[in-house]
Amino acid sequence: MTGLAIDMSRLREFERWLDPQHPERSPIPARVLGYGEISTVFEIEAEGLQGLAFKRLPIFRSAVEMEQYRTVYEEYDRLLQQEIGIRIPANGYASFLDDAGRPVFYIVQRKLPYASIGNRALHMLTAQGVCELLRRVLEELRKLWDFNRRQTRVQVAIDGQISNWSIEGFDPEHPAVLPATALWYVDTSTPLFRVQGAEQLDPELFLRSAPSFLVWLLRILYLKDVVNRYYDPRLVVMDLVANFYKEQKADLIPEVLDVANAFFRGSVPGLGLKPIEEAEVRAYYREDAQIWSLYLAMRKVDRFLRTSIARRGYPYILPEKIQR
Repeated sequence: MTGLAIDMSRLREFERWLDPQHPERSPIPARVLGYGEISTVFEIEAEGLQGLAFKRLPIFRSAVEMEQYRTVYEEYDRLLQQEIGIRIPANGYASFLDDAGRPVFYIVQRKLPYASIGNRALHMLTAQGVCELLRRVLEELRKLWDFNRRQTRVQVAIDGQISNWSIEGFDPEHPAVLPATALWYVDTSTPLFRVQGAEQLDPELFLRSAPSFLVWLLRILYLKDVVNRYYDPRLVVMDLVANFYKEQKADLIPEVLDVANAFFRGSVPGLGLKPIEEAEVRAYYREDAQIWSLYLAMRKVDRFLRTSIARRGYPYILPEKIQR
């Protein structure tokens, strides 16, 4: 464990008795803070683990594989903070073998105020405030794009969607974002970067939580595209804007597109990014939503087959439904 002091004995006890299907009903209960497409963020309601957000990765097949991930995770954290200048909340990790000898890796981060997370704040902000939030996110992303342009040895990727940012000092009673407002980046669990063109994170790890009957199809159709999109500035922004559909804020898309395209022209002209059209965003989100909806449905089928038919455990925490 690094970065944060936690009670490892309590975390091991939590892991021992965790019910992934109903984490809130576990002997040491967990409260879900947010669902991603692949992983879940939660807090553990136990002394010694308070004030922290956990992301559990039960995807490794050996301690060696887990150690390789840890090395990549730490370097990604260093690159973002020290080389690029993107701020990350106090964070660390915990890794151990569970009672059955299976590796488990927890990413641990200081828990930030619920309302400060971007996808929650945008429901409190005025349209002007949302546009200012987008400008601030784009300015943070520009730090990474500038880093990638300055040299060719290391290229760093990022998932810039609005839910991965927290607004420092955000007051839900007086919601506002100003040009000087500081942001925190909260999603470092997919540490994507390339050294001399070689991906440092094993992309096969993305497939570990997929149903076995879908792995071959996902590997052929989607794996490379999903990884590559986070290195492409235009696609990162496309994904960011498309996320407004998922957040039920489609009415703001014309305004945020104006902000994004003005940023392309005025702040990063050297990247030569074409303006993003609203029709592109709509088509992008429609395809993305179909893929992830099918993926979640198939994971639930896989969970049923493992737990109800094969009578085996299912280690992943799944949402019942993700609103799109």
